[in-house]
Amino acid sequence: MALLEVKNLNYSIGNKLLYNDASFLLNKGDKMGIVGQNGTGKTTLLNIIINRTEIDSGEIIWQKGTTIGYLDQHAEITKNQSIIEYLRLSFNHLFEVEKELNSVYEKMGEEITDELTEKAEVLSNKLLYAGFYDIDSTINKIAAGLGIQKLGMGTLLTNISGGQRAKVILAKLLLESPDVLLMDEPTNFLDKEQVDWLSNYLKEFEGTFIIISHDFDFLNSVTNSIINIEFQQIKKYTGNFHQFELLKEEHEKNQKMLYEKQQREIAHLQQFINRFGAGTRASMAQSRQKQLDKMEIIPPAKTLEKPSFVFQSLPVQKGIILKVENLCVGYSSKQLLPPISFTLSGDQKIVIQGFNGIGKSTLIKTLIGSIPKLGGNFHWENNAKIGYFEQDLIWEHPEWTPFEIVKNHFPKWEDVFTRKQLAQFAVKGKVAMQPIKTLSGGEQVKVRLCILKNTPSNVLILDEPTNHIDVESKEVLREQLINWEGAVILITHEASFYEGLIDEQNIIKINKK
Repeated sequence: MALLEVKNLNYSIGNKLLYNDASFLLNKGDKMGIVGQNGTGKTTLLNIIINRTEIDSGEIIWQKGTTIGYLDQHAEITKNQSIIEYLRLSFNHLFEVEKELNSVYEKMGEEITDELTEKAEVLSNKLLYAGFYDIDSTINKIAAGLGIQKLGMGTLLTNISGGQRAKVILAKLLLESPDVLLMDEPTNFLDKEQVDWLSNYLKEFEGTFIIISHDFDFLNSVTNSIINIEFQQIKKYTGNFHQFELLKEEHEKNQKMLYEKQQREIAHLQQFINRFGAGTRASMAQSRQKQLDKMEIIPPAKTLEKPSFVFQSLPVQKGIILKVENLCVGYSSKQLLPPISFTLSGDQKIVIQGFNGIGKSTLIKTLIGSIPKLGGNFHWENNAKIGYFEQDLIWEHPEWTPFEIVKNHFPKWEDVFTRKQLAQFAVKGKVAMQPIKTLSGGEQVKVRLCILKNTPSNVLILDEPTNHIDVESKEVLREQLINWEGAVILITHEASFYEGLIDEQNIIKINKK
């Protein structure tokens, strides 16, 4: 029996149908990735299988006794706990066993009986085999792999950032080691070394997991099966992400070939019927008509809609457009980085690297004037016009629709033109007219990109633009950046995204102060 069986799933959000009689199996040992275009319902599917979202109809059947761990980056945690205290919660059940064992030892201090001796042995072995005496070593191993030790294990959770908090929650989930791990974008707050560590950890993980990730290199390295959500259906493929892409492409080619072959046959039959339907060969024509009527029509292969856009560019400036000299950045006089210096030419593309939480976004926000510098200097040439993409999906008015948000940025636009601009990013119809907070992360990113695309500039500054977007959107964005003639400052943990876009000598690596 499968660990999880999803049968005939039907679910709609408002008037938008996400799944139509969709089914799939999760078998023991599956290391499964969930893929699909933005807005198809990947995160919703995870919420459904853990019973957080009520479905319209269908069945969600877990094998009895299966333990499930869910990476919830919005989980409520006690802020006055230290990191180490929070991570030790993963072993609460063992600490309870230890408490029971100590109670037995206290009783044995008064009187030793066979019953107490046997119970002490059972409890002691339970702790031993569960690795209780290596808890701190286990915690430190995972904390080091995810870069948490650098924060200080005694640091209070209230004193760390949202991204750092997400890593601590991920560490706790891994320490709990349930039968099935459910993870939604676990790499969003990890740098390359930490992603590599997590990849190796998951390869050796003996349990089963389901992962949503738009980091396709990571997904390719850890999965042995993929489910693709497409056209309200869920189809399972055996193999990693790369093998899925090949299988999907082959399936689409076969579908197209069968469709075209049948269409030629239909045309031939119809031609015969039209020609001989009323003549001496009418009986043969009727036979052809019956053959045509009984034919099971093969539908044409459905095609996914890709974003189609071009960034509005201003004239490229020759020479140095930005000069940074011993710049110190941070918050409230707390310096995050050592003084940093570099220059940016008007047609240069650079990527900024450094472990997650080091201060890359803080550096960018300093350069655009969002936060004050702590020391040093930077200077933009007067003709520099910046287009900025911020990674945090925080909206001033989360109840506004994409249409209202874009119209607010460009109030002179006609309504029809505003809709067309959003449609270029596949944000259209009812999606464009529902609150932005109800959209998927990828759909929200596309609204941001729509605004950026229509902001004339000669410098693009992009902070993790690929975190939530689907493969089709990522390909279009990468192509646009390759064709962009102005300057680019890029922060991304996906090496495959900037390979061929940015040369090795244009990678700026920053280290902790």
